Amino acid sequence: MSWYTPSNIGFATRSKLADLGLGARLFARLLLSFGASFRRFGLIRDQIHFLGNYSLAIISVSGLFVGFVFGLQGYYTLQRYGSSEALGLLVTLSLVRELGPVVTALLFAGRAGTSLTAEIGLMKAGEQLSAMEMMAVDPVQRILAPRFWAGVITMPLLAAVFSAMGIIGGWVVGVLMIGVDGGAFWSQIQGGVDVWKDVGNGIVKSLVFGFTVTFLALLQGFEAQATPEGVSRATTRTVVVSSLSVLGLDFILTAMMFTI
Repeated sequence: MSWYTPSNIGFATRSKLADLGLGARLFARLLLSFGASFRRFGLIRDQIHFLGNYSLAIISVSGLFVGFVFGLQGYYTLQRYGSSEALGLLVTLSLVRELGPVVTALLFAGRAGTSLTAEIGLMKAGEQLSAMEMMAVDPVQRILAPRFWAGVITMPLLAAVFSAMGIIGGWVVGVLMIGVDGGAFWSQIQGGVDVWKDVGNGIVKSLVFGFTVTFLALLQGFEAQATPEGVSRATTRTVVVSSLSVLGLDFILTAMMFTI
């Protein structure tokens, strides 16, 4: 008997629609928790430390090495056209507009997103969330919301650190190692980078990615099967779905920003 029967297709479609509805309700509850969550800012502060401070090392080192690579690649490309002085502008625009938010979001999904999914999934497997409900404590308000808003706050900060370290890496390679004029390197950045169009676009992207990655990580953990295998599958889904969502949203946001 073939799997592709009307009843099976209908069941699969209904299940996917139910999952989308559940995710939409959870997202709405997290958004509505804004005021209550920030009245207990200590919970958010602790999660900012957990998500941001512990991700700072990988973000900084990755940004530095990306800057090294861009400094080398950019210099030898621009040298063909006699524009090696524009190396600083090339590195900065590439990082601030595109690579900073995108690579930070991918690293954030791999490091912080998986930890959020595993933490929530293990709490569900240990019936801690059910115990909170039995004590009339909303687990979404007490557990998920502080982590959600902490991720939204942390992502733009980490993206800024990534871009700053990348620019420093480009300066080290271009100015100190290759010999590009340092004054030209920084003056090109100062004259060619627009705060609102370039830096602002990067901030908007990092905020959107922060909402997306953090929400998907929490959703996968909240809906994981209460077994070790279920938690491991949910953690894997977090990385896959978050990465694909970030890349897809990056294309949509870039198209909108260059159109407006």
